[in-house]
Amino acid sequence: MDTHKLIIIGSGPAGLTAGIYAARAGLKPLVLAGLTFGGQLMLTTEVENFPGFPDGIQGPDLMQSFIKQAERFGAQLVYEDVVKVDFSQKPFTLSTGDHEYKAESVIITTGASTMWLGIPSEEKFRGKGVSSCATCDGFFFKDKEIIVVGGGDSAMEEATYLTKFAKKVTILNRSENFRASRIMFERAQSNSKIEFQTNKVVEEFLGDNRLSAVKVRDTVSGEIKELPIEGAFIAIGHKPNTEMLKGQVELDEKSYIVPHEQTRTNIPGVFVAGDVRDFRYRQAVTAAGMGCMAAIDAEKYLEMDHG
Repeated sequence: MDTHKLIIIGSGPAGLTAGIYAARAGLKPLVLAGLTFGGQLMLTTEVENFPGFPDGIQGPDLMQSFIKQAERFGAQLVYEDVVKVDFSQKPFTLSTGDHEYKAESVIITTGASTMWLGIPSEEKFRGKGVSSCATCDGFFFKDKEIIVVGGGDSAMEEATYLTKFAKKVTILNRSENFRASRIMFERAQSNSKIEFQTNKVVEEFLGDNRLSAVKVRDTVSGEIKELPIEGAFIAIGHKPNTEMLKGQVELDEKSYIVPHEQTRTNIPGVFVAGDVRDFRYRQAVTAAGMGCMAAIDAEKYLEMDHG
């Protein structure tokens, strides 16, 4: 079995930028892109804050450009999900179920995924009124009344976006404090289609084949009310995609990878970039910047290792 100099796990902005830099450095990186490639930008329609695109660009178009650029310089993309890694000895081993790959160095850019409320009725109505992606599903809620659950930037962003379609959007937040940045919060507040309800949690989603109402509990009074709605968007945060890395690399209490010096992890030769380590900024441009750093760090490591 061939041992690759560098394998990159993940294909969002961090992974593909790492791929571009590593390929230009002659490392012939293998990018294990996953079955759902392109990261969270594939779920985003309009990206307005990525530098160089004054008129904005569609998320999937931006990711296709990243892929083209990485491949132009010789990065090889394989659309498989990594299910198991072994960093205990060199070369490192990465398994996708179907195949096993060996690498002298690895960059982890597996990103983070949407968190759900975890109540049984949520599962039942997922795709039938309950969603986590406004840009994917907003169009289906034209002139309908919907809720957005959450109090951070993503909740404000989803709610603001959904006013393009919905008749009314109610943001339910579990406390009176919002985690959202001031600009996002004010933008949502100034939108006449958005209403806020604080100290509210969802107890149950109701309906026959499709969502038609939601049971909401007041966290202060304990009072339970039913709201008639046709759509619910869950925007309560993200969890890092590190399931297959447990016991292999140091994770913090929320399962994000702990960065050591720059992009290094606690395992020499294993690097990290993007949302899988960064729960603070979570932007395409910061992920891309980290991908660049990780590729340069990996290149230096490989030089020293063989120097």
